[in-house]
Amino acid sequence: MSVRRRHPKPLGRSFAHRTELRTIVVFTEGSLSEPDYVNGLRRLPHIRGNVALRVEIHPEHRVPLTLVRMAVERSRDPEVDECWCVFDVEWPKNHPNLAAAVSLAQENGIRLAISNPCFELWLVLHHRDHTRFDHTAAMESLSRSLDGRAGKSVDASRYLPLRKDAIRRTELLAKRHECEGTRFPDDNPSSGMYLFLQSLEGGVTPP
Repeated sequence: MSVRRRHPKPLGRSFAHRTELRTIVVFTEGSLSEPDYVNGLRRLPHIRGNVALRVEIHPEHRVPLTLVRMAVERSRDPEVDECWCVFDVEWPKNHPNLAAAVSLAQENGIRLAISNPCFELWLVLHHRDHTRFDHTAAMESLSRSLDGRAGKSVDASRYLPLRKDAIRRTELLAKRHECEGTRFPDDNPSSGMYLFLQSLEGGVTPP
């Protein structure tokens, strides 16, 4: 995607070249763990210097279809390069209108980072493999047991050094589902967070 110039090039004098930041807006279903993690990414020097990463938290609108509609509206801003929606599938009872949310996102260029059954799977994959189908409650319990936290809030600094391991494990899950022909929303366990990180860090080398 092309990078937009927000200000006209000054005339009459020479200025040092300054890289234009890529603007990415992230809409999250959760109000704690997902924003904690994304904000941790935003603080990394190589991301802060290349990406204007904004998190939109709407805890009163906890359904994926509403998040996607908000992202579609936000994407009309010419200053925004990418919009992402981060949400869960949830098991044993899935979120309503998941197929409609995915379809609307695809029609409007909204990127999705969907975790199945929940975001805590992505956190677990920083520490270990997890290949079995699981319900949301079990995954949340496993995640807390691995990092010792009491609630939903996440210390991103403990996870970000392990993110390459999480990406590798999640890619293996995606390949397994592809080989087995498992389709969304039955691709439990899976997470699209690795796609978000690849987009965010693609072409940017950490210091």
